[in-house]
Formats: sequence, structure tokens, C-alpha cells
Amino acid sequence: MKENIELATFAGGCFWCMVEPFDRRPGIIKIVSGYTGGDIENPTYEQVCSNKTGHVEAVQITFDPAIMSFEQLVETFWQQIDPTDAGGQFNDRGESYQTVIFYHNEQQRQIAEASKQKLNNSGKFNQPIATKILPATPFYEAEEKHQDYYKKQSFHYRLYKKGSGREDFIKSNWQPKIEKSELKKKLTPTQYQVTQENGTERPFQNEYWDNEEEGIYVDIVSGDVLFSSKDKFDAGCGWPSFTKPVDHYHIKENTDKSHGMIRTEVRSKNADSHLGHVFNDGPKEAGGLRYCMNSAAMRFIPKQKMDEEGYGQFHYLFHSSN
Repeated sequence: MKENIELATFAGGCFWCMVEPFDRRPGIIKIVSGYTGGDIENPTYEQVCSNKTGHVEAVQITFDPAIMSFEQLVETFWQQIDPTDAGGQFNDRGESYQTVIFYHNEQQRQIAEASKQKLNNSGKFNQPIATKILPATPFYEAEEKHQDYYKKQSFHYRLYKKGSGREDFIKSNWQPKIEKSELKKKLTPTQYQVTQENGTERPFQNEYWDNEEEGIYVDIVSGDVLFSSKDKFDAGCGWPSFTKPVDHYHIKENTDKSHGMIRTEVRSKNADSHLGHVFNDGPKEAGGLRYCMNSAAMRFIPKQKMDEEGYGQFHYLFHSSN
């Protein structure tokens, strides 16, 4: 394994639901669904589900810590589970569905323990955090039909995630609560109208449509990094346009049928703010997408100010290899 590549292993209940949150994130090289923590070699799905092998369903992530830190992965892991449930996850019961962070070195152990303690002390949950932190053991890759299940069986996956109770739990417990009355004080009238009332600012009369400076664009409400100047291009439409987000985890896409059209709306995940729309008329050499955003939904941070603003970890975006 290359020096700058690490493994992270998480058990968060059904492994079908533990791939999508990490997939397409920067620095993620590979995600494999499998079984670990048990007593027998090369177990089958049926054997593990019998709860007689000691194994749990898990995902093993190969990642570049220079881009995506282990701390960030752990934070993402917490946001997919009910960490107080010692008997499984949601509708899936038994030891094979227990939650565990498996550490691969001492640094990972310390990070996981500190994160768990922080969550315990936060008062977010009325019960203690039940997730175990254990040393990594041999990991056995699951059958091919279970790999990337959210892509291969997307309709069934969505039904399952909703029906199991996981989706509603995440929305109720991990979606930040933002008071609109406070936002009205914090945002300008245009920023509020765009982000909270699904508005659209005027083309060619907004702050960043022709901005060519190097830097990052962050969510005006949550501060999450949304886009990079490296992916910005002149689409001739009068709004800032990008070929891709920095991290797909921080956005969500919805079908928008307003104004007699069918479009794909882009919203920020944590703030649930309206950002703009994504279209299929972007540069073909860059994937063919055009993320057409409202300047009022974002704040631009110049490259030279990223460190002082707390975004130093994103300097990798401007390395020649990216």
C-alpha cells in the first residue's frame, strides 16, 4: 500500500446503506462491502445474517488522508447511524448489524475514541453511545451482488433505506436545525430570497458570474465548501457555472417542476438552501454537466485567505495534479 493511502473500516448496520455516503467524496479511492470481526474465514451473506459467525456487515474504504482525513470519515460515519443502538440498526436486528469503528493504527484509535467521547458529551442523544471501537481484523469481501448496491438496485435501495427507518432517523437527528428568523438577521434580502424562498438572482448582475480569481465557494449559510474556481467556466448564461462540486456529500439534487419546466434543483445538504440547478449542457470533456449557481447562495474565499478562514485543508484543489 502506498505511503499516502490508508484504510478505514466501519460497520453501520446494513452495508447497502454505508457505501453511498462515502462514494464520490474527494480522496476516496475505493469502497468495498464485506464482513469482519468474526471467527470464520470467507463467510457468506447467509452465514453472517444468521448472527452465528461473530462477523458484522461493514465497508472498507481506501482513502487519501491528504485530501479526506480520517476525522472527516468518522464524522460522516456517525451521521449515517443511530449510535445509541447496541442491538442492531433500525429494522435490522442482531450482532451482524451492530455499529463498530475498526481502527487500523493507533492514530485512528485515538481519533475514534475522541470523537465518540465528544458525541457522548454533546448531549445530542439521551442514551450513551453504544458504538464499539475495535482493532481491525481480517476483512472478507462480500458477494458481487452486494457491491455498490445503491447503484445496481437503486429503486429497491431507496425503498429499503426509507422503510427501515434509517432515512427518517438521519433527517430527524443529523439534519442541522436552522432558525429562519435568525437567517433573516444574518443574510441580505437577496441572499434570503434565493436560499430560503427558491429565488433566482438576475443574470450578469450578480457578484460572481464573471469572477476569475482563484479560490473556493462556500455555502453562505453552513460554510460547507461547495465549488472550486478550478471547475468554474464561462457558460455565457450570466450566473457562476461549474462542472462539478468539490464534495457531492454537501449537496443534494431534487426534481423541480416549477415554472412549467422539469429541471434538477441543487440544494445544500446541511443548510437545505436553494443553490441553483444542474444541466446537461456543460463541457463534454469535463463530464458534460453545468452547475448553474446563484452568487447570493455562496461566499467566495480567495485562495490566499483560505488558511485564515479555516479552509487550509482544501489547498489540495490547487495542486497541479488535481
